Amino acid sequence: MSQPAFAPDLWPLADGRQSETAAHVQRGVCRLLRAVGFAALTELPLASGRRADIMAVNERGDIWIIEIKSSITDFRTDQKWPEYWDYCDRLYFAIPPTMAPEIMPIEAGLIIADQFGAEIMRDIGDIRLSAARRKAATLRFARAAALRLHNLRDPLSNAAECS
Repeated sequence: MSQPAFAPDLWPLADGRQSETAAHVQRGVCRLLRAVGFAALTELPLASGRRADIMAVNERGDIWIIEIKSSITDFRTDQKWPEYWDYCDRLYFAIPPTMAPEIMPIEAGLIIADQFGAEIMRDIGDIRLSAARRKAATLRFARAAALRLHNLRDPLSNAAECS
């Protein structure tokens, strides 16, 4: 039997959509989320057609979305973040330590992160999703996670389904 052209240990962890700074922030935030009991998915398409930088779910079913901003320009040119409230209980901005935290909206939480870890600098209370919206968001999260895992094991399957 011939060796497959795909080697899981060579599969890139970054998806190429973000800058190096954003990728470092993403890694640090995902480490923090895992440490506090959340499973995270990056670049998760939402029902609205938008894409969450990070969505995380814990054992209780709490859903957080983290919007990564790698620079002031990134923040000022991308004002779609209020739409994310329709899909999560908590919304956070995650920024690198080099960015001024005072420019981030106070309606959302704030995380400072680098490639090694992250810290929640401003926490916020939950704005609970309706049961129907929670179910839809949780199913979208679970389906994307399962398809991504399957594509790691079988990269020749339909990769378009797990984008």
